[in-house]
Amino acid sequence: MKQLLVLLALATGAAAALASPGAHGPNGEHLDAPTVATPDGMARLPDGSVHVPMPAQRRLGIRTTVPAVSDAAATVELPGRVVMDPNAGGRVQTLSGGKVEPGPRGLPVAGQAVRKGEVLAHVTFNANPIDAANQRAQLAEIRSNRELASQRLQRLELLEGTVPRKEIEAARADLQSLAARERAVGSSIGARESLVAPVSGVIASASVVAGQVVESKDVLFEVVDPARVMVEAVSADASVGGRLAAASLAGLPEVGLQFVGAARSLRDGALPLNFRASSTGPLPLAIGQPVTVVARLKETVKGFVLPAQAVTRSPANEPVVWIKAGAERYVPQPVQVRPLDARTVVVTQGLGDDNRVVVQGASLIAQIR
Repeated sequence: MKQLLVLLALATGAAAALASPGAHGPNGEHLDAPTVATPDGMARLPDGSVHVPMPAQRRLGIRTTVPAVSDAAATVELPGRVVMDPNAGGRVQTLSGGKVEPGPRGLPVAGQAVRKGEVLAHVTFNANPIDAANQRAQLAEIRSNRELASQRLQRLELLEGTVPRKEIEAARADLQSLAARERAVGSSIGARESLVAPVSGVIASASVVAGQVVESKDVLFEVVDPARVMVEAVSADASVGGRLAAASLAGLPEVGLQFVGAARSLRDGALPLNFRASSTGPLPLAIGQPVTVVARLKETVKGFVLPAQAVTRSPANEPVVWIKAGAERYVPQPVQVRPLDARTVVVTQGLGDDNRVVVQGASLIAQIR
């Protein structure tokens, strides 16, 4: 019986070795499956390391280095958002409310360039019927009194020399007062408010259409200068403002941040810090966009400075770097990192002085299965 089992095992192994393409075993497995994951020989080994042949390394552009321990500035990541610069933006609101009418160029849309003082739209005030009737009745009364005052002034001017001059001047002043009241009351009937751009820039948001009825103080348009925006970050540590040396935006190395100042009162338990954003080209920021501010402090921390692209994530979402353990073998090494700026990080734990770390192509190695 034992000899029979040995013969069956040998027959199964020979069948698997000589199996034709597409052959399957008794449990449905592919007998002709290759031993590596890709035709180039790249594969993830059972211990978690990755085998990458030399031709594949050159094709993927993998570069390594042996970093040295150095003192780097300590950093902290702060949540923030892009806000409007109060000196280069503004909101357009209505004071009285009413029905919206297009301006000379029609109603502006988001992204449209406008100039300071340009009329964007009109808001026609619509009073209720009783108030409108009272205004018309008051206007009719004032107009009648003005006509009577005009006739009286004409009669007194014909009698000039026989009547005191002060009566003529009083009649003339009375006529001027009634004319001014008539103009004021007349202009209030069907009054129209012109909405103008407070600054030159582009329309950041537009929330009205022709004929829409809006209330008093409604924000109808927002105008911003796209080249002048600010970033507001918040920190639970009130001492960050005094220890701040520089700052940058995570993932946006082309954007520079200039620290303006920190507030002196907490808002929702956090301290707001304001930065002015700048760039050599167009700013890739929009009002309200959430960002992460990497604040560099005046203290230092000891570790290995590496490019940010050298750090990847493991299946457990741990930060790892790839260490070259052989000519064609790379091993993932869990580490603790702190960001320095938008381009570099410092590894505080997990690396040794003799580790050769992948600084270019780490994300490609991490994708090999």
